[in-house]
Amino acid sequence: MYEAFYGLKEKPFNLTPDPRFIYFTEKHCEALANLVYGIRERKGFLVLSGEVGTGKTTLVNALLDTLERTGVLSAFIFNPILSSTEFLEYLLADLNLKCDARSKSQSLIKLNSLLLERYRLGQITVLIVDEAQNLSAEILEEIRLLTNLETATEKLLQIVLVGQPELSLKLNSPELRQLKQRISLRCTLDPLTLSETKEYVRTRLEIAGLPAQQIFSESSIGEIYGWSGGIPRLINTICDNALLTGYACDSKTIGIEIIREVSEDLELSEAYRHSMRKGQSSRQITLPRNGGDIGDRDDEPPPFAGLRNSPTDSESFDLFVQFVDKLRDRSK
Repeated sequence: MYEAFYGLKEKPFNLTPDPRFIYFTEKHCEALANLVYGIRERKGFLVLSGEVGTGKTTLVNALLDTLERTGVLSAFIFNPILSSTEFLEYLLADLNLKCDARSKSQSLIKLNSLLLERYRLGQITVLIVDEAQNLSAEILEEIRLLTNLETATEKLLQIVLVGQPELSLKLNSPELRQLKQRISLRCTLDPLTLSETKEYVRTRLEIAGLPAQQIFSESSIGEIYGWSGGIPRLINTICDNALLTGYACDSKTIGIEIIREVSEDLELSEAYRHSMRKGQSSRQITLPRNGGDIGDRDDEPPPFAGLRNSPTDSESFDLFVQFVDKLRDRSK
């Protein structure tokens, strides 16, 4: 509705995790690098946590896209509210294994055979579970037992749990101490800073067809940050509503009054904003740099376009590591 009015080719602040609009801060790059490192090195059990709306789904989609392009077989469970039988059935189906899930022993034999065969070929298999804070204790125990599928030296199945901060609280409970001890890497996504919020808005407008962002003033960006707490999903919601309101008011620029109006209409409370802005710091493992330049900002291809199917996972992962390093450099 407002695209032509502002000279945009498309809406820049949709809530769907469109990979074309991907924006990685240094924290996102570090989290993605950690996940790639953990999967590549067959660490076994990885955890990614973050507050609602901080970009976990976008990060997972980027990871899944990378795994597909590099020949890594992955299973993605996005609704973990399942029984143990349903969970195993979903896992096998996503790995293209045909088996009677009612026979747990046969299912595990088939799964183990697949994992061993891929391991012999030097290939990696990954299970990613989103919304993992909703996993029952029963399913978490099933997942723990899946980590027993291993050789004498390495894990056959790499498992990534993705969830809200409640996931970390659940994993820290005494009854799950066996599972907690198997976690080799943890990483956290924090809300954006003020400067990252400014760059996030600019980037999305540029991708949508507006290279020189003059719609939102510096004070407006500060107001957006204040009301959103640096949460990307809330930034999108506020900006989209602000553009619609500006269009209705025939205003080519968005002032702080419009930001306040739409934020109040969205009932973004002061307490919620401050709770989102507390921030959480986490020490994360940084991948070693592999050197090489993969193009300048103006002419480099879209994210992950340079990756290709490769005879080995290692080659393709090396390309991806270079890409993550490039993103990290850009975000500094």
